[in-house]
Amino acid sequence: MSGPRAVRIPRAGTAGSATNPRSPESGPPPASTPLDRVPNRAGTQRVVRLTALYLIALAALYLAFALYARSAPGGTSSAGQLELLEFTIVALAIGVAGAILTLTPAPRAILRRVDGFTVVGRWGRATEWTPLREITVRRVRRYPAGFLSEAPVESLEVSGAGHRAHSYLLEAGIVAETSPARPPS
Repeated sequence: MSGPRAVRIPRAGTAGSATNPRSPESGPPPASTPLDRVPNRAGTQRVVRLTALYLIALAALYLAFALYARSAPGGTSSAGQLELLEFTIVALAIGVAGAILTLTPAPRAILRRVDGFTVVGRWGRATEWTPLREITVRRVRRYPAGFLSEAPVESLEVSGAGHRAHSYLLEAGIVAETSPARPPS
C-alpha cells in the first residue's frame, strides 16, 4: 500500500485557473454577492456594557446574600456550606442565562448585497433578508449616544416573506441605507 498522494486543487485567481471571478471583464457581481460588511460596533458596545452592569449588580447581590447567610445563626455549619454552594450554582446559572439573553439581540455585522442584506448573529448564525421589496423594517426604539454606546443605537424589528419577525440592536443607519422607504416612527 502506498502513502498518501498529493492532490492539486486549482484556486480562483491563480495562474493555473481559467477565469478570475473578480476580474473587471466579468461584469457586475451577482445579486447574492456581498457588497460590503458593516460591523455593528455601537450595538455590540451597548450590549457588552449592559451585560457588564448586569453581572456587576448580580455579583453585588450575591455577595450581600452570601455575607448575610454566613452571619445568620448556623451559617457556618456544614448544612449552611451546602446551601451556599447551591446558591452559588443558581447565581452562576442566572448570570450566564442573563448574559446570553442580553448579548443575543446585537448581531456582529450586516452583509449588504444588491438585493438585500444578511445579518450575522452574535453566535455566528446568518439570517438572509431578501428581496428588499418584501422586507419590513420597523424602528421600535432609538437609544441616544451616551455611557452605554458612543453612537446612537436602534432597536429594529425586521420581518419579511418566509421569516418570522426578528428584533435587532443595530448602530443607527446600518439597515436604513439598504431597506426600502418606510414611514417614520
